[in-house]
Amino acid sequence: MRERPDLIICKECDAVHRRTLLAHAEVARCHRCDAELERNIGHCVQRLLPLTVASLIMFVIANGFPIVEIELQGIRNQTTLLGAVMSLQQGGMLLVALLVLATTIVFPLLQLLILFYLLMPTANNVVRPAVKPLLHVMQAVRPWGMVEVFLLGALVALVKLSRIANVVPGPALWAFAALTVLFAMLVSFNPRYLWHLLLPEASTTSPALTNEPAP
Repeated sequence: MRERPDLIICKECDAVHRRTLLAHAEVARCHRCDAELERNIGHCVQRLLPLTVASLIMFVIANGFPIVEIELQGIRNQTTLLGAVMSLQQGGMLLVALLVLATTIVFPLLQLLILFYLLMPTANNVVRPAVKPLLHVMQAVRPWGMVEVFLLGALVALVKLSRIANVVPGPALWAFAALTVLFAMLVSFNPRYLWHLLLPEASTTSPALTNEPAP
């Protein structure tokens, strides 16, 4: 079947619509089910790269510095996230350790590195290699990045520990809080819009849609 980049299919009801130019911040919706088809993202993508760089910086701080320092009966102890993962593994909870490692370190870092690679400007707007598989990988790992879940669990644990020991939040805890906010801003951007920006052959010169169904 010949591809028709001037058309788009609604992912909710399979209605076919024509592409056309949208004004700034305008949203095109399906004529049949009112689902969002496309939007003019304007300068949104330009803000993604600074957000990604800031997220990478916070990620390094969050994983390189202690999360918390605990003092109990004159004995002080502090640990990083990777140290906590190793403690879980040594305690016989290998599955939990792997889950924490994947959802708080591997998958978030993979998503940030892919975004950084794809969003970095190239000379003469040359399309980067492996864009399609990287977009697929980013979309696949996106739901598994659970930095906010880890932060919530850490805060609950700290509140409980504060009743029996002196608890001092470390730099990593504040970095995780900032990283959670930055991730929320990154996740609010729909990755499918990157297809039209990074893959010129996937779009026409008018990268938006109207609500008019195609005949």
